[in-house]
Amino acid sequence: MSKKKIYLYSILLIVVCMAWLFSNSEEKDDAFSERTKISLREVGNQLLLSNQDSTSLILPIIELNKSKYELSFDKPLSFEPNSLVSIIDSTFTKTDLPRHYLVEVLQCTDQQVAYSYQMSVDKERTIIPCAGRSLPESCYTIEVKFNKRVASVLNRQTLVFIFFFICAAFLIQFLLSRTHQNSTPESHNSNDYTSIGRFQFYPEQNKLVREAEVISLSKKECELLEIFVAHPNQIIKRDELTKKVWEDNGVFVGRSLDTYISKLRKKLKDDEAIKLTNVHGVGYKLEVE
Repeated sequence: MSKKKIYLYSILLIVVCMAWLFSNSEEKDDAFSERTKISLREVGNQLLLSNQDSTSLILPIIELNKSKYELSFDKPLSFEPNSLVSIIDSTFTKTDLPRHYLVEVLQCTDQQVAYSYQMSVDKERTIIPCAGRSLPESCYTIEVKFNKRVASVLNRQTLVFIFFFICAAFLIQFLLSRTHQNSTPESHNSNDYTSIGRFQFYPEQNKLVREAEVISLSKKECELLEIFVAHPNQIIKRDELTKKVWEDNGVFVGRSLDTYISKLRKKLKDDEAIKLTNVHGVGYKLEVE
């Protein structure tokens, strides 16, 4: 696999993950909005029941923005702050809503704040003033603002994005390393060679290396050269060469030996310190100075 394809697939993976992440967050936003509206209707119902009122209507819950909602009634009512705090807390707990929020009770006539408090998981930041003083019967709207909801969602998105980014980075690194290994398989045996003059002979990889030049060898050429390298400056009989390279494999071709010897000479000719000579009527010898 080419580097270009690896980068392309990695980018596609990140894009897909990001698309999934943000689409999933939008679904969570919709679910949060619906749960909040249901919870506030239940809060309104409990407040009316605490006033022995089972006939007044709870007006539609208004979503003022992504973190602020409004609860209102069609008739005046009266309630104790302690009761309001307790009802909202227990209802939000049941519906698994965030525990960081601000509640404001506004007078319908002038929109002045008749009562407010702040709830937090951290008790030191929870502020519930004048809890024992009942509010007189009047028209009220109750606004609930979730202080840390948006930030917490962003934090989750950030963490998930970082997770997928790290996975993508590891994937890129893994694929690039595999590509490098595949393109340079000889790296595992880089020291497994025999020196012949100025050449380095790699029998396992069927090649000769001279400085930066790589000379490929056929299987037969490599087998022959291995025999000569094992016996430098010694005459190797023709019968021995043909037996080891051809007859032992069940094949023998009359002039094949001479053909491959000629090919080896051409590949070794750049080093004058090496000569592959013919000993007439006997065999061949690899002369190395």
